[in-house]
Amino acid sequence: MANNHKEKLEQAQKYVDSIKNQVALSKYRQGYHFMAPASWINDPNGFIQYKGKYHLFYQYNPYDSKWGSMYWGHAESEDLIKWNHLPIALAPSEFYDDDKDGGCFSGSAVDDNGVLTLMYTGTTTSEEGTVQVQCIATSDDGVNFEKFEGNPVILPNFIEGNRDFRDPKVWKEGDLWYVVIGTTKNNEGRALLYSSCDLRQWNFVSVLAESNGELGSMWECPDFFKIGDKHVLMLSPMELGSTITMYLVGDMDYSTGKFTWTQKGKVDFGFDFYAPQSLVDDKGRRIVIGWANSWPWMKCFTDFGPNMEDKWNGAMSLPREVKLDERTGKLKFIPVEEIRDYRKEENKVQLNTLNGSKDIIIRNKDRYEMLFNIDLKATTAKELIIKLRENKKGVAILRLDIKNKKLIFDRNNCDGYNKGIKSCDLDLFEDTLSVNIFSDNISIEVFTDDNKVAMSNNIYPLECSNKVNLEAVDGEIVFNSFDIWRIEV
Repeated sequence: MANNHKEKLEQAQKYVDSIKNQVALSKYRQGYHFMAPASWINDPNGFIQYKGKYHLFYQYNPYDSKWGSMYWGHAESEDLIKWNHLPIALAPSEFYDDDKDGGCFSGSAVDDNGVLTLMYTGTTTSEEGTVQVQCIATSDDGVNFEKFEGNPVILPNFIEGNRDFRDPKVWKEGDLWYVVIGTTKNNEGRALLYSSCDLRQWNFVSVLAESNGELGSMWECPDFFKIGDKHVLMLSPMELGSTITMYLVGDMDYSTGKFTWTQKGKVDFGFDFYAPQSLVDDKGRRIVIGWANSWPWMKCFTDFGPNMEDKWNGAMSLPREVKLDERTGKLKFIPVEEIRDYRKEENKVQLNTLNGSKDIIIRNKDRYEMLFNIDLKATTAKELIIKLRENKKGVAILRLDIKNKKLIFDRNNCDGYNKGIKSCDLDLFEDTLSVNIFSDNISIEVFTDDNKVAMSNNIYPLECSNKVNLEAVDGEIVFNSFDIWRIEV
């Protein structure tokens, strides 16, 4: 078993190493968002702080720029922004995970008394359909992993013929380990809860939570954690229209294994944010990161973009700290403070009042952070229109509709790949409003409304542009501050 796994890892790593220098030349490579050295990635996995360093694993097809039999890629970081690539961690090599249409699917990581322990879904296919089981792999050095000889540790739970049973997220509560696993029943998403004293022998506890008929058909990549005195179930529901990630906030009763939620919301309102996973670090922060892309089955999907032709596809979002907004009960998603260490060349825009239209020239072109604060009491305009990454062939448009309390992102005329408009409601409870925009080579992330709104979108501009256009509609916009920084990692 071990030799076969080691051989497949070495073969995959050798192939990635042979093409990574060529891939690095792709003009679409991100500047400060995590990417694999080459090839396809999707869900973040095993997100953990282990022995002082942040570790990020991810779904990986090392041999192609499209989805295939899944491996686990691996990287580590001191600060969540600058990542060091490590050898591929897991390869499909055993009877329970070696399949061209399956592999080592998503999962999580825990520190078990110094042993970095991964739990993942082994996926294969049979004449009856997909078979999904939960498996363990361990490492003493945090780099080289061995699969547990007793795998699988949790067998399929064929509830009324259901074969969706995946994406284990593990945590410890008291003396017991718990894991939440996504599944479905009668075409309604649900999360199953198991417990263990040793991560090897697991007992079914309960249905932690399930759809009420309005929360999707299958819950992928569930994550369960505590924020303040509340618990949060974060998930990626399938077949829920434009909603592709969401959270439920409520209370957990470990004596019954039941989670009762009272508040729901979206983790991200954009086109390109899926399968988020969280960790808690030694500063006590709950930090989440997501796959900055979407699937063809999603209502919002149009194209993976031109980078597939350059032998790579996929990146991660900016990591975000999660906090509970006491006023509304909603979650706040705040870009981690470490990104500020990579701010260069501050450009303080001399803009107090905007009437009509104004161009801003950005010296650093595509990779920048923009942060401005609006005085809502003094502002009379109905709307602020921001044209981002504008060139002769396209533009991405962000509209801040102050009158109707909405944020709208329009990429219909941005490039030859993506289409669509995303919008969300804003509370606008305060007298001022901060808007934080992160632009990278192929992405725009927006954080606003006291960070209760995050919106992540991919774009593929056909030309570079260093121009931003601002337009106040039917009145004037009054700014308290307006700053731009080049971001360089």
